[in-house]
Amino acid sequence: MAALSETVIKTAGTYARDLLERVLATFLQSFLAGIVVTQPLDGSMWHAAAIGGGGAVLSLAKGLVARWRDVTNSASLARGV
Repeated sequence: MAALSETVIKTAGTYARDLLERVLATFLQSFLAGIVVTQPLDGSMWHAAAIGGGGAVLSLAKGLVARWRDVTNSASLARGV
């Protein structure tokens, strides 16, 4: 029974690391895109941060939906990942 609990913890840890990586990458990509857009439009850095945060929230939601849809170690919607 101990092996099963270790597998569950390892699976949850793998999924959590995958989801965290995806959310952080999405935030950074959205933030940089926000800076590119706000600079010519004379927007503030806070607007760029809000754009990045919005992208990260959407990435988190997608990762959670992927987990609910199929029990895997991945936050991807693609099958077999």
